[in-house]
Amino acid sequence: MMDLVLEAWVSSSIELAKLGWMLGEGKAWKPGEKLKLLFAGYNGTRNMGSDVRVAEMLRQIRHILGAEQVELSVMTQNFQRTEGYFEGTRQVHLPDIFPPFLSDEVPKHHGVVACEGSMFKSKFANALTTMMIGSLGLAAAQNKLSVGYGAEAGHMDPMVAKMCGRYCQNSLIITRNEESRTVLRELNIPTELGTDTAWTFEPLPAEYGQKVLRSVGWDGKTPALVVCPINPFEWPVRASIGKFALRKLAGAYKESHYRSVYFHNAGAEADRKQEHYLKSIANAVDAFRKQRNVFVVLAATERLDARAARRISEKLGGAVPVLTSDDYNMFEMVSILRACHMMASSRYHGIVTSMPGLVPSAGITMDERIRNLMKERGHPELLMTVDDPDLEPKLLAALQTLATDGERIADGIARTVVKNLKVMARMGVYFEEEVQRRYPEFPARKGEWSWEDYLPPMNDGLHQLIKAYGA
Repeated sequence: MMDLVLEAWVSSSIELAKLGWMLGEGKAWKPGEKLKLLFAGYNGTRNMGSDVRVAEMLRQIRHILGAEQVELSVMTQNFQRTEGYFEGTRQVHLPDIFPPFLSDEVPKHHGVVACEGSMFKSKFANALTTMMIGSLGLAAAQNKLSVGYGAEAGHMDPMVAKMCGRYCQNSLIITRNEESRTVLRELNIPTELGTDTAWTFEPLPAEYGQKVLRSVGWDGKTPALVVCPINPFEWPVRASIGKFALRKLAGAYKESHYRSVYFHNAGAEADRKQEHYLKSIANAVDAFRKQRNVFVVLAATERLDARAARRISEKLGGAVPVLTSDDYNMFEMVSILRACHMMASSRYHGIVTSMPGLVPSAGITMDERIRNLMKERGHPELLMTVDDPDLEPKLLAALQTLATDGERIADGIARTVVKNLKVMARMGVYFEEEVQRRYPEFPARKGEWSWEDYLPPMNDGLHQLIKAYGA
């Protein structure tokens, strides 16, 4: 019921904004002004993937449009957890009850860039998708720039899908894959094909990650395996005033409480599935380390994942170190991931951010993101699902493949990285063209540009990959 309230609230806000614009309220961009853009996303929760991809969007768009010609703002749910992130960008607080905030903040800008990866899905939280639709819809209602950048679309509950089709039809959504374009085409929403934006992220030097691994027991020689688990069966998160009241009055729903009025999926069936998932990973990793001399570390790249990581560590005897995004920022965590020699991950961005370091990786997926990525890499044998009854033997086989066939896997990874860098550059072209369409007088770059000029500045490692695999 609370999700429906949020959806109705946001819908009415967009309709009022549209009416106000028609009556002359609001201000459009004028030549000579800086273009003010609001980046709407899920930041400030120490979700490494969300933070990394937004950081690279900001760098790319600032590079393309010109730092002196733009004023960028990004949403955060917690200033402390995004301290030191998003250099040169104003951070604004996104409250849990967000409709009034959107109505107040979006009109202050000349456009919105929605930057959540799982942008149009009911899989994780209808509230999050409603917030994305609201941000884009409010901008479009005032005839402003309205772009979804690196988005995915999947199953949406009927009310959310109806909102998406109604309020995003004047937005441009650049998706991460063709499957998402298909979903949005059915809703008559304009799309272009893009990718994720984390490919250009530069972490701290490799020495930092190696130092952290040594501090938790690595000898500097033994191959290191990093495992990135999640809590796949506690989604979606839903808003509930009833549960919130019982939580406050009687202390109920303590285990499933996310924050504010939001609660995770919970129950005996979810617990059973989660136990199978964790036990399968622990047993496969235990069997693998008995077969091979390997150092195992668990990484929670989203702070909520620490619970799953610690339970796996317990099942492995309690001696396996757990490194969490609560303790390591995004620059540090990606350096740690790339310092490892193998990875098994249920976190999409755990895999993506390790790939420029050519770390052989296997994926245990709860949705289509890792599935699409492994298909693109040509590594279907390294893909499993979180609810597979045979997850344990399949994961063990995948770990053995990582250990014995790393060079072949790394070659496929390198080709995929370069391919996605080119697609990310094309996204920049689409974005620049959309700015020109909305604001023809905005000063565009002059001269001829290569595809690499549409990417943010990159480190030597990526330039070497482009040189080796760019053809």
